[in-house]
Formats: sequence, C-alpha cells, structure tokens
Amino acid sequence: MCTLQLVLLQVFFLMLPEASRPQPSSSPSGAVLTPSDLGPGTQGGTLPFSSVGTATPRAVLPGISTVGPTLVAPTAPGNRTVDLFPVLPICVCDLTPGTCDINCCCDGDCYLLHPRTVFSFCLPGSVRSSSWVCVDNSLIFRSNSPFPSRVFMDSNGIGQFCVHVNNSKLNYFQTLQEVNATNFQALATEFGGESFTSTFQTQSPPPFYRAGDPILTYFPKWSVISLLRQPAGVGAGGLCAERNPAGFLESKSTTCTRFFKNLTDSCILDPALDAASYYNFTVLKFQVPVTLVSPADPPLLAGNTCQNAVSQVIYDIETNGTFGIQKVSVSFGHTNLTIEPGASLQQHFIIRFRAFQQSMAASFTGPKSGNPGYIVGKPLLALTGDIRHVMTLMKSQGNGICSVKRHEVQFGVNAISGCKLRLKKADCSHLQQEIYQTLHGRPRPEHVAIFGNADPAQKGGWTRILSRSCSVSAMNCTSCCFIPVSLEIQVLWANIGLQSNPQAHVSGARFLYQCQFRQDSQQETEVSLTTLVNFVDITQKPEPPRGQPRMDWKMPFDFFFPFQVVFSRGVDSQKGAVSPILILCLLLLGVVNLEPK
Repeated sequence: MCTLQLVLLQVFFLMLPEASRPQPSSSPSGAVLTPSDLGPGTQGGTLPFSSVGTATPRAVLPGISTVGPTLVAPTAPGNRTVDLFPVLPICVCDLTPGTCDINCCCDGDCYLLHPRTVFSFCLPGSVRSSSWVCVDNSLIFRSNSPFPSRVFMDSNGIGQFCVHVNNSKLNYFQTLQEVNATNFQALATEFGGESFTSTFQTQSPPPFYRAGDPILTYFPKWSVISLLRQPAGVGAGGLCAERNPAGFLESKSTTCTRFFKNLTDSCILDPALDAASYYNFTVLKFQVPVTLVSPADPPLLAGNTCQNAVSQVIYDIETNGTFGIQKVSVSFGHTNLTIEPGASLQQHFIIRFRAFQQSMAASFTGPKSGNPGYIVGKPLLALTGDIRHVMTLMKSQGNGICSVKRHEVQFGVNAISGCKLRLKKADCSHLQQEIYQTLHGRPRPEHVAIFGNADPAQKGGWTRILSRSCSVSAMNCTSCCFIPVSLEIQVLWANIGLQSNPQAHVSGARFLYQCQFRQDSQQETEVSLTTLVNFVDITQKPEPPRGQPRMDWKMPFDFFFPFQVVFSRGVDSQKGAVSPILILCLLLLGVVNLEPK
C-alpha cells in the first residue's frame, strides 16, 4: 500500500502545472521553520519534521536544487539503524591511512557516530551533500515519502513542504579529476614541486641530537626509518593523534582516547593495543635496542573480553651528552576491555630522559655519601671485587624472623639490629655459611670507602675490612658446630683538614663475630642473631690557638736594661731606682758636650 501511495505521489508531482512544481531552493533560501512544525503530526495542511530515516536514494527531478541544510535522522522505518555518516566513495580530507584526521567528518578511521559533537567544525567537502525537493505546502495533505521532510516558510510567508533526499552521487559537489599516464606530466608541471622529494634523501641528519630534535627509529623487519612518536590527545574528545613526534630531552606525559567501532577485530589487529608495536625497533644514532622491563603479553580475545590491552607506555631514555642516546627501556600497563558497542580506551604515554649511568665497575649508580668527606647519616660505602655497594645490617619482619630486606649502615650513626633465623638440618659448613651471609649481607663487604666519593677504579681510596671468624668446629666435641650469633662492625673515623671545613674519613673497619656451640643432632630450630654498628671518633684535635696580646702583660725584668726598671701595669717601679727620663737626659747632654767645636 505504501509503495502504491509513493508512486501516486510521484505521479502527482509530474501532473502539477509548471508554476506549481517544486521550486529550486539553495538552503531552501529564505525558508524559516515555523514553531508549529516542532510537534508530531501526520495530517493537515502542514507537515512537521519527519523522523523517518534515510532510505534508498531516488532520482531527482531535473532543475531541482541539491543545496540545502544537512538533516540528521537517527532511525529508519522498521527500527533499522542507519549510518548517519556513511562511507562516501571518496573522502578528500582523509589524508592519513589508519588515523583519524582532525575535523574530517567523513574519515572512517574516526569511528564517530556524531562527528560534529567531537570536532569543532567539519572540513569543506567532508559532509555528504544534501538534496531538497520542495512544493507548496497547501498541495500536501499527507506524506508517504520515506525521506525526511520539513515545512519551511519562504520570504513571502508561503509554506514550503520540502523532502530531503540523500543522493550519494552528489559527493561534495566536486568533480574529481582522474590522473592517468596521459595527463600526469601536465599535472606534475602544474602542481609538482619539492613536496615530491623525500626529506630524508635531501637532508642528512645532524651529527648529534639537539634539544627538541625528533628521535630517529629503525624497523629492521621492514628496513624503514621513522620517528619515535608519543600519541597525544587532540580535539574536544581527546582522540589519539599518532604522528606526534617525541622531542629529544623533552620529558612529557600525554593522555588520549581511542574509540573502537569493532573491538572484536581491533583487539587482535590494532597495533595500538599490542605492546610489541612499541619496542620492535631500534633507536638511532647507534641503533640502541629497546629493552623490556615489564611483561609485554600480546592482546588476547577471551569470550566477551579483550585482555592485555595496552593502557600505559613508559619510555626511559638515558643520554650521554653529545654521544646521544645510550639506553632505552620501556614498561607497559595493561587492562581488560569489555567488547561492547562504542567501546573506548584511555591510554597514557610517558617519555623520561635522564643521564646515562655506566656499569658499576666504572661508576656508582647510587648517590655519593659526601664530596669528599662523609656526611653523617649517608650510607657507608663498601666494595666487593669491583662492585661498589652499600654496607647493610639485618632487618626483621613483624614476627621477628629475618627479612630479605636489610637496613643501610649510616655513617656516624650507631645501630643495633636483631632477628631470628630458622635453620634446617645441614652440615656445619653450610650452617656457618648461611649465618655469615645473614649477618654481613650479600655480597660480603671486603673494603670500605675512605671518603664518601671513593671511585672503585682507584684502589687507594679503599681500606680493607679486618675480620675475625669462628673456628670450623669445637676441639672437644665431635657432634658440635661452632656457629656465629653476633656481629659487631667497628668503624674508626676522624676529621681531617681545616677546622673551618673538616672532612670526615674512615681510618679502618673490622668485623668481630661472637660464636656459640650448636648440636648437630638438632632438627629445624631458630637462632637469634644480632648485629651492632659502632663508630669510634679518633680525631686528634690540635691545641687551641693563643689569644691576642693583652695590655696588662708584664715585661721582662731587664727589658730596659741598664735602667733597671720594671713596669707593672705601667705605673709601678722598683724602689731606689733613678728616674729613667732623668738618666736619658744626662746621657744626651753628655753626648752634645763631646761634639767637637
């Protein structure tokens, strides 16, 4: 019946006089939607906006304008869902394969049902053109058209009943020019230029990275040179922009969101969810491989869940001045996604730069304990072979059992620690070895640093630790074992240098073990162990400096010899002594008289 009415409607259009036929309309121009058109209705002189969805495009009468407003219809007859932005034959703004181009509303990689709610605007040519067919509203009593329709008011106040026809052949109103061997040379002359030349072929990379430079990567599987990228969120929805390059020495943290049209397929096929796509390359200049520091399991589709989807990527890049990148490591965070329509995932991308640390044989990766002298409270440095580490002492758990974690020995801080070690039946040598390792830690310290900035490569900056161990067995007991139960770490230190800026250094250290007997016949038991740390100050302080001369000091008895005058506070003199001033005057007078005349 509906088909018959539609055919009658089309016949009615053809039977109309020329003056009554649908008039071309550009928007339709000057048409205004009346307030009475907002409510539902199916009969009467006016027909409001129809909620009927887009159906199969029909032919458009010659002369009818196809320019007009775009109508969004959410549903179709029979509760059928209609793609509001169907894939067009050619999307001229889709420039990046596999990536959502910003403000390109026809890009199928965006997976957006309503692009206008995410993008600030739609690029010209990214929205399918629309076709409106209009007729005087007074000629319409009831509409059986499967297309969306509205009633507009023109500039003369006459109602116009318009039907919206979605014609895919009216793609963007652009005539696409086909490029072939015949016209390629002419088009290349008109539009060609430097854009046809690869940048990597014309410009050689700089000899070293500078701050902000993009980081080059190399994919050996495909022999392709690319850039290290850090996806970032763009637009109101924070969509992931894949081609955001990471800058050298620019530590950044970005967050973006991915939308999935079909998560069932994307779970296995989308490289953004697979951890392998974030480390299957090397970093130039020296082809540094990317080292994994966390599990990188591939995504797995299990029932209605996509497991092991990458939710966080952290790059730690170590650099060494102009030598460039020396080490790159990556760690991942994973999550599980429920497969449902409109599924999305928020991802975090972090890139951190830090100074390159060489091997422990040449440099210590931890902080210094002073420069040069030790600072009170800083770790006491030890050396085993060529490995530099921190001296430690035992640490107990909440139940008193010895923990695998240990306390650091801090310079100048006396400490005591104890715990219980559970022993199983074993021979005496194994028991002694286990207890020794628990007391002094692993590896066993062999040397202690004299200063807080000691270098492992300079053996003169270390002093050997003296040690006194227990005997292997007791002389008068064949079934006994002499095991250590206590360790005292004695450290002798002193301040040297200027008193205004003294520098603390270690003069010596020794390990003193206390032992006791244990019967070999004992089964599993607990042994109480104790470790003491004692710092002894052996600084030899110099004599205090003398003060400034005082005015009340007494002069020697014969200071003014032969005047025989003793000054005491400048006023006292010896009894019976002649005044020194008088004697001085007589001497001067005698000298004057002796001069020849």
